[in-house]
Amino acid sequence: MLNNKKILIGFLLYCIFNHAQAEVLVILPESGPMARAGLSVKQGFMSAYQASELETPIKFVNSDKKPIAQLLKQNVNKKTQMVIGPLARQDVDALIKAKPKVRVLALNDASSQFANVEQFSLSKQDDAVALNQVLQNDKIKELYVLQQKDAEIDNELFLISLLTQTNYHLNLIEEAPKKLNKHTGLLLLGNNAWLNKLPQLPHKNIYILANAVEQGQILPVGVKFCDVPALYGSEWPDVIQSVQANAIPIAYQRLIAFGGDAWHIASQYLAEPNLKSMQFQGRTGLIQVNNNQIQRIPHCYENTKKGIRALL
Repeated sequence: MLNNKKILIGFLLYCIFNHAQAEVLVILPESGPMARAGLSVKQGFMSAYQASELETPIKFVNSDKKPIAQLLKQNVNKKTQMVIGPLARQDVDALIKAKPKVRVLALNDASSQFANVEQFSLSKQDDAVALNQVLQNDKIKELYVLQQKDAEIDNELFLISLLTQTNYHLNLIEEAPKKLNKHTGLLLLGNNAWLNKLPQLPHKNIYILANAVEQGQILPVGVKFCDVPALYGSEWPDVIQSVQANAIPIAYQRLIAFGGDAWHIASQYLAEPNLKSMQFQGRTGLIQVNNNQIQRIPHCYENTKKGIRALL
């Protein structure tokens, strides 16, 4: 009986010790061309981590100019509870090919899938899902699309995603109409400077993407768009504090919010390793996770004469 007690105590101490030593490996670019994006994700991740109650040690690894398979081999060990990252799409593809044995929360979409790898991103497919809901609510049956010259390739994935969800007519046009019929919408795909150079636009049924929203720059009255909610409210003080500390362009503010949501998802799995599904209102939108599939639904807004308001 005494020997059994010693074995039980030893086992419990072993579990406690190993749990305390467990760590999360985060793979992000901290140098090179993607350094600013990687450091913005890291900033948001750490702000959310520090605001949480979990004390799991975090180990950061720079992914710049290093093969992902090699990074996994060098840094994943018995203490690794979970891997978060990488950020570049080609690195996520390489990670999937490496077939990691530990759970991974990849921070981009890949062309393939693997059971242990969940893919979380600020994808244009998610933006298309959200904007399509706005179009349906507005009872749009025909959509005109005007694109900024030389930026068409940037919008290709979004348009393909939108077309797969809709059954109304979509027409590419060369100049913006001054008037629209009741069930006709106008989708403007370009940056803020291009948008504000367009001649007088209709005041209803106009839609843009979030990349046309820039800090301190005006938007035409009546435009609707879908974006990261943490930039338009006060619900996430960790994001607000991170943004206020430095003059950060809005594109990187989105990545700070994205890093915070990445930690929240990871923390749920650390608390419940066998968790199969979850749903929460995150910094980047409504996050739904079911059987290793993550969907992010951003919130949508309208620019009015009184400022930007949330759409229900």
